[in-house]
Amino acid sequence: MNEAIFTIENKKEEKVLRKKTEDFDFKRFSRAEITQIINRMKKVMHLAHGIGLSANQIGLPYKMFVAEVPSPDGGKKFYAIFNPVIEKTSGEKVKVEEGCLSVPGLYGHLDRHERVTLTGFDRNSKPLKIKAWRLLAHVFQHEVDHLNGKLFIDRTKDVHKVEKIENRR
Repeated sequence: MNEAIFTIENKKEEKVLRKKTEDFDFKRFSRAEITQIINRMKKVMHLAHGIGLSANQIGLPYKMFVAEVPSPDGGKKFYAIFNPVIEKTSGEKVKVEEGCLSVPGLYGHLDRHERVTLTGFDRNSKPLKIKAWRLLAHVFQHEVDHLNGKLFIDRTKDVHKVEKIENRR
């Protein structure tokens, strides 16, 4: 199983990241295969210490992403969403700092909607509608951008580099 996340540092991979993904066709996959894709993406996201990962970030051409964000009860809430569409935005736009597993070491500030309503399908191809705000809304917007071939660096002029700090003893 390939665990590598595609990055803009590799021109062939960047081409994949900048290509719009195709709708996920549930008829082409068994439930077991769908579960394998979700588990693979969740594992890659966790290994990279990310909170969201779109399918094209690991070379899959499908409109699908996974995300895991802190929940109000102190735990974490996991999402696997297929063919997502941001149907509605509301609230003010807020300036957020974003980074991306596919754009290592770079961060930037950009305006994101404070609230979104996202529609799509769950792993069983059942329609879903999620009203999200704050961090979850930002993650949803970031991942849907990915699926449309857009990176956060395309939406900001304020890109800055952050050096990785090694733990030394």
